[in-house]
Amino acid sequence: MSQKPSIPKGTRDFGQQSMAERNYIFETIKKVFRTFGYAQIETPAMENLSTLLGKYGEEGDKLLFRVLNSGDCFSKVNLEDYCKDGCVNSVALSKEVCEKGLRYDLTVPFARFVVQHQSEISFPYKRFQIQPVWRADRPQKGRYREFYQCDVDVIGSKSQVNELELVQIVDKVFSLLDVNVLVKINNRKVLTGFAEVCGFPDKVVDITVAIDKLDKIGLESVEEEMREKGLTDSAVTVIEQILRLSGSTSEKLSSMRSLMSGGSASGIVSETGLKGLDELDELFGLINAAGVGCPVEIDLSLARGLNYYTGAIFEVKALDFQIGSICGGGRYDNLTGIFGLPDMSGVGISFGADRIYDVLKGLDKFPKSLASSTTLLFACMGSDELRYILPVAAALRSEGVSVEVYPEPSKLKKQFDYAERRSIPFLSINGGNEIEAGTIQLKNLAAGDQKTFSKADIPGMKEFMNIQD
Repeated sequence: MSQKPSIPKGTRDFGQQSMAERNYIFETIKKVFRTFGYAQIETPAMENLSTLLGKYGEEGDKLLFRVLNSGDCFSKVNLEDYCKDGCVNSVALSKEVCEKGLRYDLTVPFARFVVQHQSEISFPYKRFQIQPVWRADRPQKGRYREFYQCDVDVIGSKSQVNELELVQIVDKVFSLLDVNVLVKINNRKVLTGFAEVCGFPDKVVDITVAIDKLDKIGLESVEEEMREKGLTDSAVTVIEQILRLSGSTSEKLSSMRSLMSGGSASGIVSETGLKGLDELDELFGLINAAGVGCPVEIDLSLARGLNYYTGAIFEVKALDFQIGSICGGGRYDNLTGIFGLPDMSGVGISFGADRIYDVLKGLDKFPKSLASSTTLLFACMGSDELRYILPVAAALRSEGVSVEVYPEPSKLKKQFDYAERRSIPFLSINGGNEIEAGTIQLKNLAAGDQKTFSKADIPGMKEFMNIQD
């Protein structure tokens, strides 16, 4: 018996209806990106591992999909060199046989793109990119191994007007999609301040990675992880004090400023942390002045465990649907430096299209009009009738109407059933009488009304089908 076909775990097929819904998301996002002056680019699915490794932290490097070198890449490898006590050093071996990897996100490839094409780019450079990425994660609800990101970045400017613009883009996109969201903001310099005021400035990465897991594992487990990384009980207490701060944005900023100025149990002052608070204060001032519609709040536990962030960091949550972050990003001051272009500051966010899809599906927010890609079906009654309707179908298509012609003469019931299964809203049945009179019959299948038009009355047919120019 032949093997039943399947797809890898964490990936999905998308049929006609799913693609119509996904394209609705992509087109909505693209429309907003373009209104803010961003232009689209694409980069390869594969990047050199030298481009990817070390940019996402230890956790991120583990999730990279590595691509074997072409040909018999193992023939030139002495496996004994990678074996010790009966175990294979898979990390060392992979470096020998894998020089490429599937992209983990769109930000690092973008940084590579900017450096490689810098002579062709005008700065500040505003781009958006909508492509799939791959992560060797454990598949679960809302978490996939292959998924699309919709990134928007501006590079070559340190102004926080750019951060404001990204918040405005989030507000506009989800307003158009009719999804209520909350934007959470923190600053990576403030997280560095956490490490400094607790007396462990060299543990900033360990502290950030632990805090990034707060929503998943809870405060007690985060504290335990920090102790395992070498933090003392007193240092953990200082961080707990910070994470438990509550109140309005201004109240949190005021409390944090006191702690960063030597008011914590350690008495240590963090100039880096204070600079981060100044940046947050400026950004929230801009947000208030711009009148952003969706709620925006400071979240001191927001870490986003990517090592390249250096300033503001963002995360967006759906308020009416239980799922992880549906959008996130932040400021990176020297991401291009690792590729030979230092001091090129940028900021960007990424929309998680697959999670947004789950939210819209769960909240029943997709327009009903997406059910069919076809507006009108011409029934096929015979060869004479087929020749009669073909020029009308062509004329309607030239006016932007989505038209199908049933390909062969069949019973009317079969053609009606086809239109119903495809959710095609209009049907045209034309026989000898219509040919003799030079007319076209259109029927609204949902409303049941029917109207006759002259063969040349394309505008009238469009009006009947409620199609606007």
